[in-house]
Amino acid sequence: MTTDRISGELLRKMLLAAAAELEEHKATVNALNVFPVPDGDTGTNMNLTMQSAIREMGKCKIDTVSEIGKAVALGSLMGARGNSGVILSQLFRGIGRGLEGHAELAAEDLATALQSGVETAYKAVMRPVEGTILTVAREMAQGAVKRAGAGGGPADVIIAAKMAAELALEGTPELLPVLKQAGVVDAGGKGLVVILNGMVRAMESGAEIKIAPVETPAADEGGFQISEELDEITFTYDTQLLIRGTSLVLDELRDELGELGDSMLVVGTTELAKVHIHTNNPGLVLEICLKRGDISDITIDNMREQYEAIKHARAGGNGGGRDEEPGDQAPVATLPVLGEAPPKQVGVVTVAIGDGVERIFRSLGVDVVINGGQTMNPSTEELVHGIEGVEAPEVLLVPNNSNIIMAAQQAIELTGKEVSVIPTRDIPQGISALLAYNPQADLATNQRRMEGAMQGTKTGEITYAVRSTTFEGMAIAEGDVLGIADEAIVATGDEPQAVLERLLDRLIDGDSEFVTVLSGQEVSDEQAEAALAMIGDRYPHVEVEGHRGGQPLFYYLISVE
Repeated sequence: MTTDRISGELLRKMLLAAAAELEEHKATVNALNVFPVPDGDTGTNMNLTMQSAIREMGKCKIDTVSEIGKAVALGSLMGARGNSGVILSQLFRGIGRGLEGHAELAAEDLATALQSGVETAYKAVMRPVEGTILTVAREMAQGAVKRAGAGGGPADVIIAAKMAAELALEGTPELLPVLKQAGVVDAGGKGLVVILNGMVRAMESGAEIKIAPVETPAADEGGFQISEELDEITFTYDTQLLIRGTSLVLDELRDELGELGDSMLVVGTTELAKVHIHTNNPGLVLEICLKRGDISDITIDNMREQYEAIKHARAGGNGGGRDEEPGDQAPVATLPVLGEAPPKQVGVVTVAIGDGVERIFRSLGVDVVINGGQTMNPSTEELVHGIEGVEAPEVLLVPNNSNIIMAAQQAIELTGKEVSVIPTRDIPQGISALLAYNPQADLATNQRRMEGAMQGTKTGEITYAVRSTTFEGMAIAEGDVLGIADEAIVATGDEPQAVLERLLDRLIDGDSEFVTVLSGQEVSDEQAEAALAMIGDRYPHVEVEGHRGGQPLFYYLISVE
């Protein structure tokens, strides 16, 4: 297909084709993950982020590239999952800015938008690492700018961008030794190349690409579970809508709507905003929003009726839902029980999975637990909803997973509350940090104390390999039991107890005083008791404490202090 400009219709087709291509090849991207543990895989996270962008684009009623860019930027921002998804969302965010004011795109406009996306993504990463998706994106944009400057048309520019990205991807192992050792290219960079392949396909054919809807866990689609203890719902109507205007002031809108309910979310741009609020006056919410622009995609759900349906289903009635495998369940946030205690100045949101782990966090003062972690990275929107579910003006966000930290940091700018992220990389670090939490202290004091507490903890995990690979000179076969100390694989074997012994030898020294062990859902009570007895016999100078964590994927989670 030859064209001298990209219309909104063509851009829509290009993005649909990109989403279809990523959905088709997400397993290929996942297979490139170097660390062989079960995790929130790169391909899956990028795919879910892309699907969120496509869903938001589907709501766009105006077919200009500017409006489509805004919708995709908003959708990817809210649906971003994992570090790769956050970076992808930032690319789309910058591209959206580059598309502002354009009904159609010339070649130079396209190249400029891609460059804007790269600049935004680099700024979003505190310490950019070369040899990753960032490198591939930078070379993509440079290839596009060069081709546009040489007089190429839009098709030439997108093809040049793809070719430059492919060349950069091939070079990522030379920039990151860990990739070279494993014999793979960067997974995030591969995902970006897959997206560009889809765009080129649509550009060349001009055909409409049909993609099957992907069931994506989303906060506005059942993302909150009502606690079984929640006997009183203060605000009845879950109200959501989009506002399109010309000079929306989000802070002013937050202030005006804040009087009408709770769990409020107001995010977007000066021209497109998404509103979510629990209220008893949905009509007044609509009236306030209507003063600021055109409103659309309005949904109003009666949460009392939903709660009664949940109670009926739990009592054995027909809830009308499908039977779900454990992996099908969406990350959810368990809301705090309303009216139990006076409001706090500083509340806590954390991410965790496992009944026992959640009970521990609750006992340490956590207000909202978002059900997720490994393989279930919550989206930025789910984190924002968790923050808004806390009845406190200031919130500590404790992600407990290195692949959730970027999404947590991105959530800060999408809420009107003061939020600090405690960058915990695993559950044991999260528990150590929360032991230093003081709900009477201010946000800055809590952040300082909690970050200090987590730094003084050694952490260990016993899990299994999901793929065969070579990692730092260590040959690992699929199914091997892995012992991980502070995010490094230090022991492998056939049986969890034996690997636990070797792992503890790396974690415990003469200065160690306390060892805490959380046993997972695959560990029997007898095995857990034997593990604790082994630690007591092997290291008589330490105090040992064991808990039933109930977490999936990890046989044991260990902290040593």
